[in-house]
Amino acid sequence: MEGWAAELASGRPDAAWDLFLDRYRRLIFAAIRHYAQDYDDVMDVFARVCEALREGDLRRLRTYAAQPAHRARFSTWLVTVVRHLTVDWFRHRDGRRRLSVVAEALPPLRRRIFEHVFLEQRSHIEAYELIHAREAPALSFREFLGEVRATYSAITDGRRGQVLRELGGTPPTEEDPAVPSPGDIADTRALLEQAFGALSAEDRAAVELYIVEELPAAAVARILGLPNAKAVHNRVYRALATARARLAQVGIGRGDL
Repeated sequence: MEGWAAELASGRPDAAWDLFLDRYRRLIFAAIRHYAQDYDDVMDVFARVCEALREGDLRRLRTYAAQPAHRARFSTWLVTVVRHLTVDWFRHRDGRRRLSVVAEALPPLRRRIFEHVFLEQRSHIEAYELIHAREAPALSFREFLGEVRATYSAITDGRRGQVLRELGGTPPTEEDPAVPSPGDIADTRALLEQAFGALSAEDRAAVELYIVEELPAAAVARILGLPNAKAVHNRVYRALATARARLAQVGIGRGDL
């Protein structure tokens, strides 16, 4: 048990907070700087993160510490919490109206994609089904994905690009010769979740931080307590190979993803 957790369990939240902040201050700043470059923004977000973590006598920390088993290391959990708080801070500061200014120069279809995906936090499939049903019945899914890629490209440049990328999630990849239907994608997604769900918590965390969050391997090594960047590469590549092998067993190859 870490020192801050022991103090928290003993009913000393102030002492627990001091130990926690001394141990994880650098990690919190590193997670914030992944989304904010401006010094004032970084300090304001840091203040908000501290405020949120101290709420309810360290309720978030207490909830984590009380769990009998953890799916990921504390540092991985903390990075995720800081990421969500950072994005929420930008969303609250800029507000829907100011974020919508970004979309004013977009064509009507891309503006609607921006609203559904970036503002309303809908999935690409859900956004397509809404647009297809309400506004563009002739729009194919292949054409829709092309418009989604164009929307991401248009709005993720500039100072707020990293935050907007986070709001919109992962953009679709370059167009394949045959684009699957939303139903096929849903089936494949379920198989992917099963394959990656079978990985260990540390392997999943390594894949998420290095592949999804695109953190440098050295930073992932520090977060997960691995000896160096090479250890991160080895862990991630082994995890991906395991996931691919599981997918191959159900007939999904590299070209299907």
